[in-house]
Amino acid sequence: MALVLTAGVLWSFQGLIIRHIDEAGSWAVMVWRSAGMLPVLLGFLAWRAGGSPLPAIRKVGVAGVLGGLGLIGAFGGAITAIQSTTMANAVFLFAASPFLAALLGRVALGERVTPQTWAAIAVALVGIFVMVRDGLAGGAIVGNVAALLSSLGFAIFTVTLRWRRLDDTLPVVLLGSLFSIIAGILLATQIGQPMLVPVPDALWSMFMGAVTLSGGMVLYTMGSRVVPAAELTLLSNTEVMLAPFWVWLLLGETASAGTFAGGAILLAALLFNGLSGARRLAQA
Repeated sequence: MALVLTAGVLWSFQGLIIRHIDEAGSWAVMVWRSAGMLPVLLGFLAWRAGGSPLPAIRKVGVAGVLGGLGLIGAFGGAITAIQSTTMANAVFLFAASPFLAALLGRVALGERVTPQTWAAIAVALVGIFVMVRDGLAGGAIVGNVAALLSSLGFAIFTVTLRWRRLDDTLPVVLLGSLFSIIAGILLATQIGQPMLVPVPDALWSMFMGAVTLSGGMVLYTMGSRVVPAAELTLLSNTEVMLAPFWVWLLLGETASAGTFAGGAILLAALLFNGLSGARRLAQA
């Protein structure tokens, strides 16, 4: 539990770091951040395997490739959202990912969605509507759409892991970072976004990838081996709670009343879904 909580705290600093990036566009940030992720993830996989990480990477197969492709949307959408809207708006919409994963799992895998989860999804939609409506009034439509696309990308990543019952997410995240570098370069070139960014921007992006994102993933993976899945959802919500707090505390950034009202509704739905899942697990 301590490892998972620490992972959430590390992830919560990513938005604050992105706020310190002045000139780099979202695709350039994704490329440099992914470049920081690769050596850390490769090193940890090699250390854990006691040799080459290639067997662990090959083991994920097609599901790992599809999950890695989903992470392109998750990574790129998250950066665009944080650069385009308030931190609170972005991270609360990121929290919709478990519900999108439940719906995708129902459609793609035929997984049963419990009545409690359907109820939580309905409540979450109300919260999302309140937030998106407020964002439209404030001109944050791009950030809202990007945040929801990021949630969808992470939901695709989650469902592909369940498809082949992969219990090791790190090789898939490694593939996602590699695919993100390729996709980021192609997309940046297509729209004329420069890849040669100021040195501070590149260093902030690589630090974010090496420490907050990769470090959090390593800790989360280690903790998830013994913490039940329902409790993981609840514990990882520390990221959602803390990310707006850091930018308020250190940068003075605030959000509208509608954002916090919708976010509170969404988080209530998440807590209800997580607690009901924990009860079902305990009964089983």
